Amino acid sequence: MDSLLRRMEQYANNLEKLVDEKTIELQEEKKKSEELLYQILPRSVANSLRQGFRVDPEDFENVTIYFSDVCGFTTISAMSTPFQVVDLLNDLYTCFDAIIDRFDVYKVETIGDAYMVVSGLPQKNGNRHVSEIARMSLALLKEVDMFKIRHLPDERLLLRIGLHSGPVVAGVVGLKMPRYCLFGDTVNTASRMESHGEELKIHISGSTAGLLGRFDMFNLKSRGSVEIKGKGLMETYWLLGVTN
Repeated sequence: MDSLLRRMEQYANNLEKLVDEKTIELQEEKKKSEELLYQILPRSVANSLRQGFRVDPEDFENVTIYFSDVCGFTTISAMSTPFQVVDLLNDLYTCFDAIIDRFDVYKVETIGDAYMVVSGLPQKNGNRHVSEIARMSLALLKEVDMFKIRHLPDERLLLRIGLHSGPVVAGVVGLKMPRYCLFGDTVNTASRMESHGEELKIHISGSTAGLLGRFDMFNLKSRGSVEIKGKGLMETYWLLGVTN
């Protein structure tokens, strides 16, 4: 009987130790899952969804949106294998992601070589959104100028950037692989600023230029009136840098 009791006590101790180990492993896996979710959705939105709450669309009066595209990406892709294209984009966006972490911005999505970032949501930051995006854009442009393509070291990446400020509506779309999306004419106009821009330049709208003027630290140059598809003539500017 004493031997049986000792064996049962030893078994109970081993079982308790095993439960503790499994609990720690479960907590680690849960933490990894949460961090992955926070990479897909804003933290506040992800927490609401995890708690079973519905996330209603939200209106934001003024944000600044960044769009960028790699000029000549089709040509680079034609010179590369699919695996090399994946490696290129992974290298580029890993580099970009590290830079944007230094600013109060949220990466909305990447589609191929297109990169979309916003500031001013989901957490409002007053008028700082335009300054954050402008400084981020200058940092990205500087970084891409030094970026090397592993399999094409002699090829240079030419980034084209467009910025626009205005109101948007943001909300979660979908149940499987939900996405945090932005809607409104501001999104379209920001995309047009990018597509009507030039390589290695930051093309900005009049509304963005007006907001940047309040900071008295950015060097802007008027581009004049430009025919923008779907918008007509618009007064646009180049963001050249930060004044000393």
